[in-house]
Amino acid sequence: VFNAKTAELLSHHQVEIQQKFPKEGWVEQDPKEILKSVHECVERTCEKLQQLNIDITNIKAIGVSNQRETTVVWDKTTGEPLYNAIVWLDLRTQSTVERLLKRIPGKNKAYFKFRTGLPLSTYFSAVKLRWLLDNVEEIRQAVDEGRAMFGTIDSWLIWSLTGGKNGGVHCTDVTNASRTMLFNIHSLEWDPELCHTGCLCKFFLHAPNRLVIVKCICSCSFFMHVIHGQAFAKKKKKKISFQCLGDQSAALVGQMCFQDGQAKNTYGTGCFLLCNTGQKSVFSEHGLLTTIAYKLGRDKSVCYALEGSVAIAGAVVRWLRDNLGIVKTTEEVEKLAAEVGTSYGCYFVPAFSGLYAPYWEPSARGIICGLTQFTNKNHIAFAALEAVCFQTREV
Repeated sequence: VFNAKTAELLSHHQVEIQQKFPKEGWVEQDPKEILKSVHECVERTCEKLQQLNIDITNIKAIGVSNQRETTVVWDKTTGEPLYNAIVWLDLRTQSTVERLLKRIPGKNKAYFKFRTGLPLSTYFSAVKLRWLLDNVEEIRQAVDEGRAMFGTIDSWLIWSLTGGKNGGVHCTDVTNASRTMLFNIHSLEWDPELCHTGCLCKFFLHAPNRLVIVKCICSCSFFMHVIHGQAFAKKKKKKISFQCLGDQSAALVGQMCFQDGQAKNTYGTGCFLLCNTGQKSVFSEHGLLTTIAYKLGRDKSVCYALEGSVAIAGAVVRWLRDNLGIVKTTEEVEKLAAEVGTSYGCYFVPAFSGLYAPYWEPSARGIICGLTQFTNKNHIAFAALEAVCFQTREV
C-alpha cells in the first residue's frame, strides 16, 4: 500500500508460492494456494496499516499483476478449481502443439501472428486449455454440464474476490487476453474466427459451446464492487477501483516506459524485454512477440509492445540451489561467481522449458559444456549468471 500523492510505501506483505513439478517439463501451482496468499497479504498489510493508525477505508484502488499465460479452469457452482493451474513455462503441451501444427497450412507456426501477435507455442493459454480438455475427465464433465469457467490467474482472483460463486465478476484485461492466442490485438475482442461468442476457440480446441471463456475484457483500469474478507469490515462491500495488468505490462508501466521506443527488461523466473511501440502494432521478423502493452482507461488508446521472452533467468539460480545443491541460498550464487570472475570456458544454456525468443523451439534442452578437470562449482555459477546475460543480449 502506498500514498497516492507522495508514492511513499506505507505497508506491504509477501508470501512465497509453491511450484509443483509432477513430471518432467510439467509446472503447476495450486489456485487455492494463490488465492489464500492474496487474502493473507491483504489481511497482514491492513493490520500493519492499522498499527500505523491509517484508516483502511481510505484505500481507493487495488492492483492485480499476474503471470499472464498461466491457465485455470474452475467450477462456477462450487468455486473450486477443477485442476491445478498450468504455469506459463509448462511443456506438457508440446505434443498438442505438434498436432495442431499439422492442421495449419504449411505447418506455419506464425499463421495467427498478425491477428494474435503470437506464434503457435506451448507458452500460451489456448494450447494449455486444449490439453486440459483432452486429459482431465472432471473438466470435460463440468463443460458438458455447463459448470466450467476458464481464465488466467487475474480472472480467477478477481472472480473469487468479487463474490466467486455468489456473483463474482468473470473478467480480464486486454494485456492478459492478448496472451491466450484467442484474442485479436487489433479489434481488442475475442477473434470471431478463433472463437464463437461466449464459448471457446473451435480451431484450437474443438470445445463444446458450454465452456465459458472470460465474459468481459476491460481496459487496465475499471471500477467494481469488491469483497476482501475481514480486511474490509467483516466482508461488507466497498466500491473500489480495480487495476489489472499482466506482470510484464505492469513492469513496463512501473518503469514509466510510456513513450514509443522506451523499453524495460525485468529479471524474475524468466526474463522479459518489452519495447513500447505506441499505438502501432509492430511485427517482428526475428522471433519477437507483438503484444498489448496497456490500455489505461476505457476511452484511452491501446499501446502495443514488442517482446523478447526468455523462459529461464532467475529460475536457473533456484535450480542450482534446489536441484544441484551447490548452494544453500540463492544469494550464494553471486558470491561463488565473484570469487572466480570468469566461467573459464564453461557455458550454460538453461533450456529447461525449451527456448523461447528468438527461437521458439520447445524441444531444446539445457546443456552445460566446456567442462575440464579445472571446472568447479564457482565456474558453473558464473556460467549460469552469464547465461541470463547472453539470452538478454539475444532478445
